[in-house]
Amino acid sequence: MSVHDDLSSVQRSLDELSRTVTRLEQRLGGGLEVRRVRTDADHLRESLALLRAAVAAPDAPRRPDLVPIPDTPYDGSLWTDSDDEGLGARDRRAP
Repeated sequence: MSVHDDLSSVQRSLDELSRTVTRLEQRLGGGLEVRRVRTDADHLRESLALLRAAVAAPDAPRRPDLVPIPDTPYDGSLWTDSDDEGLGARDRRAP
């Protein structure tokens, strides 16, 4: 079986689960236990939709591209008028 066949099989099973939970709701009422099962079934349905989307677009970037940081030192002129973090300006006394 292919991945799409497996996903379709899971979808059919979730559809049957949803129908069965609906029948239970009608017979037992909307108690806390039945609502929990309904919520869990809905979460499974949402998770399957996310899985289908991930399988449909496998070339989508999963994380941002890395930015290379050079090993060479930075130009010292970048820091001439900056404050030392936590120490304040060079010509003033730290608090």
